Amino acid sequence: MNTNKTVEIYSTATCHFCQMAKEFFKEQGVNFTEYNVGTDTAKRAEMVEITGQMGVPVIVIDKKDVVIGFNQKALNQLLTA
Repeated sequence: MNTNKTVEIYSTATCHFCQMAKEFFKEQGVNFTEYNVGTDTAKRAEMVEITGQMGVPVIVIDKKDVVIGFNQKALNQLLTA
């Protein structure tokens, strides 16, 4: 897939679905920036501002498309659009 889109993931160290999302990106050759909202309070506040909730993962593509949770189908669509 190897996309040139900007991918950011807000996650925690113990989140199973966060790990699945990161593995998916690695398998697809997608570069991403990870923010650990368990330790980074500024990024946690940013995530809550974007989504209005504390659930992770939150994946933001190109600063506009937001996927809450690990939804592989939605991510495939957004990354190949």
